[in-house]
Amino acid sequence: MFTGIIQACGALRSTREMGGDRRLEFTTAGLDLDGVKPGDSIAVNGCCLTAVELGAGHFAADVSQESLDRTTLGSLKPGDPVNLEPALTLATPLGGHLVSGHVDGVGEVVDVSPAGRSQRWRFRAPASLARYIAEKGSIAIEGISLTVNQVEGPEFEVNIVPHTAAVTSLGQYRPGQPVNIEVDLLARYLERLLESGHSAASDGVSEALLRRSGFLGG
Repeated sequence: MFTGIIQACGALRSTREMGGDRRLEFTTAGLDLDGVKPGDSIAVNGCCLTAVELGAGHFAADVSQESLDRTTLGSLKPGDPVNLEPALTLATPLGGHLVSGHVDGVGEVVDVSPAGRSQRWRFRAPASLARYIAEKGSIAIEGISLTVNQVEGPEFEVNIVPHTAAVTSLGQYRPGQPVNIEVDLLARYLERLLESGHSAASDGVSEALLRRSGFLGG
């Protein structure tokens, strides 16, 4: 698990084909790897990867073809920036929201406009994910924990403060850039609960109750 609070913005260092999969090596840009060992998880642009090699200022991870096809990792080129976050520990402050590192789909940047000292970013999500995105809900974009400000169909907007633009890869992104999206885990679990065979009357949970409580948009 992760928090969506990026701890370093590194870069893809090299790629190597490995029998149908690919080994990606990343520079860590000062990320503290002292407590990380081979087999530990590191989120790269929101994708949970397993570190297989560790060195001074870099690490490598094996990425399956499935992950390469279903995330932005497959299109990375050496030098491209990546957001990095080690796995959550019991001592880690939960400053963002719980992020699994399992990307739900690839969206894209639609527009970036100024909003005071911040920026208003508009993204387009795959249509299949739109129902999970709610105003004032949480979402992870490229591994970054963000709050949704507005939703219009498959498009939604967030505010990016100057600090986030400076310390993550977003500062280098432009409209048309593909991005990894992970929707809020709570939205997934609530959908499963509502679609299950449990009786709303016996469980005390209904769609109307969830909407009144702010768990569902619309």
